[in-house]
Amino acid sequence: MEYFNVSGLVREATLMKLLFIVNVDWFFISHRLPIALAAMENGYEVHLTCGITDRKSELEKLGIIVHPLSISRSGTSLLKEIKVLKEMNAVVKKVLPDVVHLVTIKAAIYGGLVTRFKNIKVRVVSISGLGFVFIDEGIKARILRFLVTKLYRIALKSSNTKVIFQNKNDKNIFVNNKIIRPNQSLIVRGSGVDLETYKYLAEPSGEKIIMFLARLLKDKGLVEFFEAAITLKKSGFKGKFVLVGDIDLHNPNSITQNELTNYIDSGAVEHWGFSNNVAEIISKAHIMVLPSYREGLPKSLIEAAACGRAVITTDVPGCRDAITPHKTGVLIPIKSSAAIVTAVLDLCEHEVKRKEMGKAGRALAESQFDINDVITTHLNLYKGVL
Repeated sequence: MEYFNVSGLVREATLMKLLFIVNVDWFFISHRLPIALAAMENGYEVHLTCGITDRKSELEKLGIIVHPLSISRSGTSLLKEIKVLKEMNAVVKKVLPDVVHLVTIKAAIYGGLVTRFKNIKVRVVSISGLGFVFIDEGIKARILRFLVTKLYRIALKSSNTKVIFQNKNDKNIFVNNKIIRPNQSLIVRGSGVDLETYKYLAEPSGEKIIMFLARLLKDKGLVEFFEAAITLKKSGFKGKFVLVGDIDLHNPNSITQNELTNYIDSGAVEHWGFSNNVAEIISKAHIMVLPSYREGLPKSLIEAAACGRAVITTDVPGCRDAITPHKTGVLIPIKSSAAIVTAVLDLCEHEVKRKEMGKAGRALAESQFDINDVITTHLNLYKGVL
């Protein structure tokens, strides 16, 4: 066997192959890229198959081998979904990965089905949220939930598969519904945060900035955030409500451009758009608000904690797991703009309390959300030692 040197370490010439299957390139970059780069540093040849926007060349420059996939996050056309399965299967047969990492719902199900009976040493699946199918109680959602549960069970229930959850509630749903065995599961609280990039910074002076940092989706509590802004504006509140994020046209829960324009024209909120420097944006805020209906574990909240910002979020799976209630943030009821108003006024009025929450948030991020710990866990999973 020939050997060569990578980053000062001696490696075997035949690299282990790691294939990520994800829905879209930008999500991979925002949530899994540090893990992929660390895997490369540890001797893996990293492949990615996903839907492509405009980030392919960026990924390839980093040394990641990209295989475009015609996957749609919201598509339900049977013929198109079969095409995606065929494309995915072709990539797996071409790459012949030793390890696969399946991220997002469709990738977990389709990738799980495609790789279920392949000669793959380790399969890692990240469940970062269960989606509307497990939230909605309508007839359509119940039917889909039954079908999705069956598909998950076929795709994931195998001895070479480990499933990562971001909160206990999601894990319990999978175990109790016999989708996976208990020994297949583990909890990793989020995708981690780089504590060197997301530094603790004192709050800025001036009027209070109340920030919503997420895709502009209704099920993230955007309507309630807006209603709270309207109420406080009418009451003479001097702070500023700001939206950081973009419309997601491929998501059925996204607001429309018309709705966003109406929000802005009302004067109750400002839209700061999408930011490539999230740490800098968070440093301008005093309070982070995410009144979501359900999450895996929101990245924006662990980033806010790392930057030392108090959080207001809903008492639902995922959101409640991102804070220490009464210490790093405030939990409020779901779908309640009045609760947002009360919490914002309280934190704006009590400066010491708010700032102490920010400091406690930084300590929480250091102990629970460090990206280096998340990377180590994933590398151990890839090696099959967890």
